[in-house]
Amino acid sequence: MSHNVLVVDDEPKLCDLLSSALSQNRIQVFTASNGLQALEVLEQEDIDLVISDWRMPGMDGPQLLAEIKQRYPNLPVIVMTAYSTVKNAVQSIRNGAYDYIAKPFDIDELDITVSKALQFRDILRDNARMRAELDEHQHIDSLIGDSPSFRRVLQAIDSVRESNATILLTGESGTGKEMVARAIHKHGSRADKPFVAVNCAAIPEGLLESEMFGHRKGAFTGAVADRVGRFMQADKGTLFLDEVGDMPLALQAKILRALQERVIEPVGDPRERKVDVRVIAATNKNLLQAVADKEFREDLYYRLNVFPIPLPALRERVEDIASLARHFAHNLGATAGKRITGFSPSALQAMAQYSWPGNIRELQNCVERATIVANSSTIQDSDLPPYLFSAQPGQSSALLAPGPSVPPDLEAALAEVEKAYILSALQQANGVQAAAAQLIGISERSFWYRLKKLDIHVDKIVR
Repeated sequence: MSHNVLVVDDEPKLCDLLSSALSQNRIQVFTASNGLQALEVLEQEDIDLVISDWRMPGMDGPQLLAEIKQRYPNLPVIVMTAYSTVKNAVQSIRNGAYDYIAKPFDIDELDITVSKALQFRDILRDNARMRAELDEHQHIDSLIGDSPSFRRVLQAIDSVRESNATILLTGESGTGKEMVARAIHKHGSRADKPFVAVNCAAIPEGLLESEMFGHRKGAFTGAVADRVGRFMQADKGTLFLDEVGDMPLALQAKILRALQERVIEPVGDPRERKVDVRVIAATNKNLLQAVADKEFREDLYYRLNVFPIPLPALRERVEDIASLARHFAHNLGATAGKRITGFSPSALQAMAQYSWPGNIRELQNCVERATIVANSSTIQDSDLPPYLFSAQPGQSSALLAPGPSVPPDLEAALAEVEKAYILSALQQANGVQAAAAQLIGISERSFWYRLKKLDIHVDKIVR
């Protein structure tokens, strides 16, 4: 097997010497005279090993090592130094170097060290490939469900996982969009590369561009050091853009350019950087409506919507509730030091009849609570939160069944159901929004959005 090795040194003669020595072992050698050039080579070539000098002008060996470990954590680095003190050697290995060699070095010693490093690289790749091959013949263990609606999701994942197509995951909050994104990455051709998740709604608008593309030191007030953005962190891997519908319009144009041209420009750096990422985006919003409202770029929507995968709400896959609950109980019970074997029939019935507006996240929180309070290996209905048995609107999926009592305006009816549900959670949490959000199983930001949307005033809640 041939390998690609990158030699980084500011002495051309040493680069030539190493190139000549390594080329005899079926190794293709790339060279760079400093750390920044090395990073450019790594962006363009599939490198198996980096051999870097310790002291260089500009970005030196320790800085380059730190950058490589952040961007390419599985890429081995051998450090060369003429200042062969124990301190330098130990420090480089502590910081993630595979090994070090002292200059002037013995060619035989160099061959042995390089050979071991490349064997290490091959083992990592073989392990990743074997994991991927094993996963191909097994059920996607992180995704549980056998309902018709969820089988369609699994079929879609199987169809697209090996491609580089951009994917748009849609569905209500809590339906498991990040879990699906991670499964696509884990079972795809980039499984041994980074998976980087970004919640576009959780980052202040003024910091989003820096977060996505990185920045140079001094680019703005507070930029005290260079920062690698999420696109570069995910290079050769997968970038998951969660809640992409909340992205500001100004940033949408730059994201579109990154997707179309596969280049980014860090804040304060005029140089373009090539990136190779597979993008998976997710949203709980109607992006077509956002396009119509001029809140989302139409061209970006079509760029993201190459392969759409809609995720069903939990109330649309009632058949999966029992298996999901057992899975959560088993894992959460083990964490809590308890052996949970299952649920009583009445507990399963109560969970099946509940509408789960917080979807899988709410179910997981519910099972976690039940696991904590359970006094036996079987979770009883008495271990479940009381609101599952409440007759208030919004507490039972039976309310959504067709019948003469359902108002003709379904949207208004669902809004009333959601409002009553949130009011109930606030009352149980004594008006504390964070606690109510946790009780429901949604983020504080999503909870605040629902309060505003439904015109709920927390100060009027009786504490």
